[in-house]
Amino acid sequence: MVVGAADILSSSATVMKCCGSTNIISGKERAQSCTMPTSEGDTSNCTDIMVTDNTQAKKVLTCHLVVASLVGAFGSAFLYGYNLSVVNAPTVYVKAFCNESWTRRFGTPIETKSLTLLWSIIVSISAIGGLVGAFIVTPFVKHLGRKGTLLLNNGFAILAALLMSLSETAGFFEMLIVGRFIIGVNGGIALSALPMYLGEISPKQIRGSLGQITSIFICVGVFVGQILGLPEILGKESSWPLMFGLNAVPAVIQLAVLPFLPESPRYLLFEKNDVSQAKKAFQIFSGKEDVVKELEEVQAERKAQKHVQLLSVLDLLRKQSVRWQVITVIVIMACYQLCGLNAIWFYTSSIFKVSGISEDQIPYITLSTGAIEITAAIISCLTIERLGRRSLLISGFSLMSFFFGLLTISLNLQNKVSWMPYVSLICILAVIASFCIGPGGIPFVLTGEMFDQSSRSAAFMVGGTVLWISNFFVGLLFPVIQGNLGSFCFLLFAAVCLLGSIYLCIVLPETKNKTFSQIYQSFVKMNKISDQEIEWTPSMENEVMIPLDDVVKNKSNKDSDNDECI
Repeated sequence: MVVGAADILSSSATVMKCCGSTNIISGKERAQSCTMPTSEGDTSNCTDIMVTDNTQAKKVLTCHLVVASLVGAFGSAFLYGYNLSVVNAPTVYVKAFCNESWTRRFGTPIETKSLTLLWSIIVSISAIGGLVGAFIVTPFVKHLGRKGTLLLNNGFAILAALLMSLSETAGFFEMLIVGRFIIGVNGGIALSALPMYLGEISPKQIRGSLGQITSIFICVGVFVGQILGLPEILGKESSWPLMFGLNAVPAVIQLAVLPFLPESPRYLLFEKNDVSQAKKAFQIFSGKEDVVKELEEVQAERKAQKHVQLLSVLDLLRKQSVRWQVITVIVIMACYQLCGLNAIWFYTSSIFKVSGISEDQIPYITLSTGAIEITAAIISCLTIERLGRRSLLISGFSLMSFFFGLLTISLNLQNKVSWMPYVSLICILAVIASFCIGPGGIPFVLTGEMFDQSSRSAAFMVGGTVLWISNFFVGLLFPVIQGNLGSFCFLLFAAVCLLGSIYLCIVLPETKNKTFSQIYQSFVKMNKISDQEIEWTPSMENEVMIPLDDVVKNKSNKDSDNDECI
């Protein structure tokens, strides 16, 4: 937004963007700043050089931030999405392999009900692994760091890939179950460590957009799994083990690239007390030499937290000052899984069969769901810093509730109206798009934003635990629920989405472009924190607590390049 000189002079305080740093200036300084000499010696008016929000975002988005985001997400979020869809195409062949292995050992074929149960275990066991991963991620990120945890996590992916790809050769379906469990551990660690890493290396102006990289790569992983599952590629009896073995590829790429990128500077400063390495990390990620402002902000928060140790999960649950943040994380993570989208991902083929679509068309129609997911996730990434987390999350859940209701109606009328199966397909695509625009990635962003450094890892453990328990029950119980309720099962998901959107509408504040301390202040009234407690609360940064005049006094001489506005 371009601001005129008269508007600038009329305001009581103006925030100027000069040489990559933020300066709060008063009346006298404002008049001087608007006619500063350029490098050529003449003067230029600030009305010609004020930049838009998009330009500011481009300036803070550096090459190293992009590489860290892409490589981190490819070796982590991509694998989670890939393993959601990779079990869909080879269902018939995996069941046949399990039956053959059982017959070879026990002399009789496995019963149909037992085979269905065994298949449900193979699908849902990854959620148990994810729960284990969520439990162990806290000590990992504390002792190994965010980047170190991501690197170690690749070992789980490679081991799982070997077990699953060699299960048919060895003739043991148990290897497939163990491999799915281990890849679940990988996902549990990744969905906590990756958002933590991206949130801590990102400037606040683009923290939401970079956080949505997680959602985009989950969708890309789902889409790649669908493509590889086509009969013309790997979706056939002879090559289904290779589909599971490909889990090793993103892990190897991440192992090759991520060691050359810095650790989270906030982790280095807070938990390792390594100022020099933190400074180097800030310089690399920001793409500039002068990172005094960034260091000062983090040091102020660190100074406030010098007597506070990392909180355990029990400490976090007892802490009154973050009570509503914890409740909100539990609600959004439960809704993330119980909203029904994973049921659609796990059982896409069977849902399309119920919708009346012929079997030979299902693999190709399934691709449309993947394309919709990626498109919607990219739209969310591009709009999250404008529309905000709150509006996207609430609108996403609300639209999902509406389309689930419409899907229930269309499924019950498809035998009476010839074109109704196409309405069912449109509803499924609309549910997926609504999810990826809002709920698909924002819960991970919010979990990182609503907590300070001392409680963030414990918060991700709580959120991860809720997420994976919910994931397990959806994968295990959805076939049973669908068998008993038929098409009316989607009304349960509609109710979950509606209740989630109502809760978020009442409780969740907007966190867009706010510091961690400002987000904390948004919950002060709900948590019933007294003024005395606010003064010493660890998450408060001095920029929130110091009056404007003092900020001007302290800041005016600290930035070395305030001669030229950008």
